[in-house]
Amino acid sequence: MPPIDAVVLSHDHYDHLDYGSILKLKDKAKRFLAPQGVGARLIRWGVDPAKVSEHRWWDEAELDGLKLVCTPARHFSGRGLFDRNSTLWCSWVVAGAGMRVFFSGDSGYGPHFKEIGEKFGPFDLTLMECGQYDDRWAAIHMQPEETVQAQLDVQGKLMIPVHWGAFTLAFHAWTDPIERVTRAARMRGVRVATPRIGEAVSADAQAIPELAWWEAE
Repeated sequence: MPPIDAVVLSHDHYDHLDYGSILKLKDKAKRFLAPQGVGARLIRWGVDPAKVSEHRWWDEAELDGLKLVCTPARHFSGRGLFDRNSTLWCSWVVAGAGMRVFFSGDSGYGPHFKEIGEKFGPFDLTLMECGQYDDRWAAIHMQPEETVQAQLDVQGKLMIPVHWGAFTLAFHAWTDPIERVTRAARMRGVRVATPRIGEAVSADAQAIPELAWWEAE
């Protein structure tokens, strides 16, 4: 990859903060933006402290003309037996002069989505958690239909469902999240892009990836 302007982190769980990945990125990225407490771990792993900034909910940061806002999420944190909820978790708003992007992080459904939409929406593009859910942990991970509602709450225009096509952490079928979220999106008039892993998406493009590629995998 070419030099990276910024790495933006949502929380410290292993599937979102990987030691090996940080080692490969620490000299390539110019900045690391993290929720409160997570930056200290990055520094222990060898990231230059001058590159690291920590943020609480509603904190704002500036990066090359972009405004980044650390926004709420409904989740938890911890990487071991004794550090549960010792660091913060979050979502992120990235606002430029001509485009606004929202990343949900990991989150259960809640009123924070509507609050974020009212403060910073509408969003041209959203990256919305969809996957690794179960009725027993509904407070920390959304069901696909809730993902669509969250998209409406934040006033998103184009949604990319994320968090479903990689690690298997729940009991649902691998394709269940994307099948349910695209079905619910069609019913509610929500525009959804379904890129293959690594495929680029332009929020302002007329044509977006919509192929149900998982059916052939």
